[in-house]
Amino acid sequence: MILITGGTGLIGSHLLFELMKTETSVRAIYRDKSRIDAVKTLFDYYSKGEKHQFDLIEWVKGDVLDFVSLEDAFVGVTHVYHCAALVSFVKKDFKKLIKINREGTSNILQFSLDNKIQKFVHISSTAAIGGTENTLTTEATKWGPTNKTSGYAVSKYLSEKEVWRASEEGLDVVIINPCVIIGAGNWDESSLTIFRTVKRGIKFYTSGQNAFVDARDVSSSMVKLMNSDIRSERFLCIAENVPFKRLFELIAKALNKKAPSISSPKWLMGVTWRLVGFVSFFLGRKPVLTRESAISAYSTMNYSNEKIKEKLGIEFISVKDAIDNAVEFEKYSKSI
Repeated sequence: MILITGGTGLIGSHLLFELMKTETSVRAIYRDKSRIDAVKTLFDYYSKGEKHQFDLIEWVKGDVLDFVSLEDAFVGVTHVYHCAALVSFVKKDFKKLIKINREGTSNILQFSLDNKIQKFVHISSTAAIGGTENTLTTEATKWGPTNKTSGYAVSKYLSEKEVWRASEEGLDVVIINPCVIIGAGNWDESSLTIFRTVKRGIKFYTSGQNAFVDARDVSSSMVKLMNSDIRSERFLCIAENVPFKRLFELIAKALNKKAPSISSPKWLMGVTWRLVGFVSFFLGRKPVLTRESAISAYSTMNYSNEKIKEKLGIEFISVKDAIDNAVEFEKYSKSI
């Protein structure tokens, strides 16, 4: 039996589709039952009318912080994919990030050790590796937090430390570090909110750059790593390093919208995130722009994918094709 935490998330849902091509004993943890329907929509979309095995998934309600639910989830399990995590760049969410991402991971690892799990694949993030601007970041890059390091990055770094601790206690582990993930999913969540923003129309772009990858490549890489003899290693999972200006242009073209054409100066972004935070505080909402996301928007980051390409022989889906797929899925989900 294979167990997936975070089964209804962007990566969890794609991983389920990848696994169900060949597996029949898969259990997925969910917290909100209403989100399961969205996973079925994803199966229908990718299957293009062909029969699929969504109904064979065993769904178990649970939480990485709830020991009772985890006891039920681990019955008969031999392999674990840990996808559940909180993504937030809001400062006040720091304690929650540590609680879910570090402590939650620790709980899943302890259950994996107690139940003698054969192999554990942990999805982390490029944020946990760090890196500096205008240099090539690899798996060997040393973590060096600064005053610009986000709470999310800290939480993912600490979650990785928990994985290495479990490895020293005898658990076979592999860590995969994807960058910004693009995929068929909810445009009101995580990295996909950028599609909603461009669809509404924006005039400004920022001078930064980041790495991007298709959710299908992340999920297939996870399965390949699980089924390999690779142990106690981490892998950056990125398709391309793309300037934000180019990213906005590709999304705008896919949506038949006008691309942003004005370069936004840093001082303007600094004023904007403070103003957004001030207004959001009084409205009782989470800000859509934070200090951390503003810093990222002007940072030029470069990540290497040489290691994972060499070990797995993967040919990554282009960022353009990943964007086109995300847009096609949005159209499909709205049409049913």
